[in-house]
Amino acid sequence: MNIKFGVSTWLWTSPFNTDSISLFPKIKKMGYDVVEIPIEDPEIIDGKKVKEALDENGLQAISCGAFGPSRDLTNEDPAIHENCFNYIRASMQLCNIWDAKFLAGPMYSAVGKARLVSPEQKKKEWELAVKNLQKVCEMADEHGLKIALEPLNRFESDLVNTAQDVVKLIRDINHPAAKILLDGFHMNIEEPDLEAAIRLAGSDLIHVQVSENYRGTPGTGQTRWDAYKRGLKAIQYEGAVSIESFTPEVKELAGAVCIWRPLVPSQDEFASEGVRFLKSVLKEEVPV
Repeated sequence: MNIKFGVSTWLWTSPFNTDSISLFPKIKKMGYDVVEIPIEDPEIIDGKKVKEALDENGLQAISCGAFGPSRDLTNEDPAIHENCFNYIRASMQLCNIWDAKFLAGPMYSAVGKARLVSPEQKKKEWELAVKNLQKVCEMADEHGLKIALEPLNRFESDLVNTAQDVVKLIRDINHPAAKILLDGFHMNIEEPDLEAAIRLAGSDLIHVQVSENYRGTPGTGQTRWDAYKRGLKAIQYEGAVSIESFTPEVKELAGAVCIWRPLVPSQDEFASEGVRFLKSVLKEEVPV
């Protein structure tokens, strides 16, 4: 497998802005190939300066979006859809500047929109998500990009929770730009079999995010890393495996992801030990 290893800047800071490029030298020194940049507010990011810093540090960029209530493609208000489209367009322009190949995230709905709704309401919201994501795929085509749609656990979404859900979603969208991101934290809650989930996503899987089952450092929890290895090898995955967790120091971010205590003594230690573990597991040849 030709896997690259990445880390999200959410491990240290939020929101990412131009000054956040100060993280890049240590990310590279730790042994990462890729930096995952969450675009919360495109207006506070100077894309060209970020690109210069990426090149100076020999890092590739992967970009993910942030989707709150004002960026909800399943909302009944078309004005909210338009706000989301404008945000996605601005994010895709940054992707182009950084030579990122896709924009990732749970862009089908707002994060935290988790309710018990009727089958009729769920069908209506699903169809609205499909319709609006078809427009997003057309936008991605215009920018030479793909989109990587991410299932979330049941506490963060009632629409797309599993690999099976997201495969159905991209089939319904029926556009070549629609692809898949799988996040191990959510999979550890929703999937009975990590390997099977990865195999189901198959060639449509273009990005993988990981942390431990408790959002901690890879290798310190209950995750079945052997299942990751078998699944990724079976589909001949050649994208990035990127650590995504969050700093408790940024209270708004910590509150959004329900991190109420420090998970590690040091965020730098989290990143350095995490990549060391992932390389030891995913670069080791084992039979499928």
